[in-house]
Amino acid sequence: MLSQLREQIWADWIWFPEGHGWADLTDHDGKVFPKTADLWATIPIALCFLVIRQIFERTVAIPLASLLGVRDKKRVFAAPNPTLESYFCSTSKHPTQSSIESLSKHTGCSVRQVQRWFRRRRNQDRPSKVKKFREASWRFTFYLLAFFAGLAVLIDKPWFYDMKLMWEDFPKMPLVPSQYWYYMIELGFYISLLFSVASDVKRKDFKEQIVHHVATISLIGFSWLVNYIRAGTLIMLAHDASDYLMESAKMFNYAGWRKTCNFIFTVFAAVFIVTRLVILPFWIIHTTWVYPLTLYPPFFGFYFFNGLLLVLQCLHIFWAALIIRMVIKFLPGNDIVEDERSDKEETDSEDEDDDHEWREKSKNGHVQNGHAPLNNNHRKTD
Repeated sequence: MLSQLREQIWADWIWFPEGHGWADLTDHDGKVFPKTADLWATIPIALCFLVIRQIFERTVAIPLASLLGVRDKKRVFAAPNPTLESYFCSTSKHPTQSSIESLSKHTGCSVRQVQRWFRRRRNQDRPSKVKKFREASWRFTFYLLAFFAGLAVLIDKPWFYDMKLMWEDFPKMPLVPSQYWYYMIELGFYISLLFSVASDVKRKDFKEQIVHHVATISLIGFSWLVNYIRAGTLIMLAHDASDYLMESAKMFNYAGWRKTCNFIFTVFAAVFIVTRLVILPFWIIHTTWVYPLTLYPPFFGFYFFNGLLLVLQCLHIFWAALIIRMVIKFLPGNDIVEDERSDKEETDSEDEDDDHEWREKSKNGHVQNGHAPLNNNHRKTD
């Protein structure tokens, strides 16, 4: 039963154009083709990346952070309070005004003390600036090396200049050793990101990041299985072209190098828009979606591959909107680029602003039930 189901799922007509199939990917005459078993190599590669990352962050990223002047602000921890801690963990990290007033009565603390406690408690869960710098420097190092490695793999390939050649003699295109390592290392890295997602800094686009990682892993893995490798290498290169710029901009952001950060981020925004919103959809996806229909009738594998590409493209549009918002914010002045996806650490000085506002409203009779109207929604971006 299982073998029959497997044969039906992996039937030639589902994954290949008419007249082609898995038999075309059998090694012969010294020519090597991608195999399903090759993908198992990505698991130990991903585990190696996790180990290398820990060594890199301790021996390179932390000293580099110190050299660039990245410092963590001294945090004031919230005093132990079982009632507030229980509410924080089980109900909400951002209590409403009525909840704060209720907690104030239960704990015997003033409204301001409760509000300050939640602010400090939220700060305890926020990642430190050094931790953010360590993550950014690790990804910067990989994306930079991956980009130039991708260029080295593709610079002498004819389909790098004429993308229609990615379909020449498909699927009987032999595998080149450099393509093998490019694929395995890229796929292993994205799998390592998925493994470490629980411990990495969580940003506002956390769900989109998960979708991106899963779609990327699926796209790379599937393109390997059915020998869409030429298209896959072009897609990976297009992504790596801007990623290292974004990570370097973050690094200088955390270091407080405003002008350097703004300059790099401007270059990143331009490269991102050109590669993700122009080259990828109008050159690469056009060559994987439109051009093949002039050669073969459509089949399920064709729709599956391009469907994953469209998922990535939708995410690119989403992130492009965030990037443009960030550029617009800092262009009129000379402020540092702020990551729209991150939460800003709250400070106790905000209590002073709230107290001032409360006193002003008290003079005008705007105190409700003996308490100042509260706005405890402090989910700002940094």
